[in-house]
Amino acid sequence: MEKLVWIKQILGSKLEILLANEKVGSIQWQNMFSGKANAEFNGRHFFLKREFLNPKVEIYDARGQSLLACVSVNLFNPRSDVIVNGKRFELEIKNFFQSRWSWKFNGSEVIVFTSNEFITREKGDIELFSTCKDEVEILILLGLFVRNQFVLFMVFLLILLILILL
Repeated sequence: MEKLVWIKQILGSKLEILLANEKVGSIQWQNMFSGKANAEFNGRHFFLKREFLNPKVEIYDARGQSLLACVSVNLFNPRSDVIVNGKRFELEIKNFFQSRWSWKFNGSEVIVFTSNEFITREKGDIELFSTCKDEVEILILLGLFVRNQFVLFMVFLLILLILILL
C-alpha cells in the first residue's frame, strides 16, 4: 500500500498531493468557486472541468486535449461510475460530510481518500491499494476534484440557509 497526502489552502484554489513530503501532483482551480482546473501528476498535465449546474465532471489530457474520463455525480446518490482505459470504476462517497470516499474496481477499494481536519477538511490522506497503475493518476485527480465540488455545493447550501433564516 502506498500513502499520499493532499493539502488544500483554506478558501484557496490550489491543492497539492505529496508523497513522503515531496510534491507529486497538484490541482489549480481558476478561482475558489471555479468548475475548471489545471492539474499535474507525476509530470503529466491534465484539465478538469464541470459546467455550472451540470453534474458531469470531465478530465482531459492537457497536451492532446483528448477526453480521458467522465463521471456524472448525483448529490443524492453516493455512487457513480467512470470508465478509464476500458475499465469500470465506482466512486463511492462514504458519508454526507465528504470525510471519506473511495474508488472501487470489481468491488474492491483501489483508492481510499480521507479528510483529516475536523472543521476545515482541507487536508487528508490517499491510500492506494491498486494494481491499476495506468488509471491511478486520473482517478486521484477526479476523486479530489469531485470532492471539492461537493464541498462548494455544501458551502452554497449553508450560505443559502443562513440567508433564508435571516
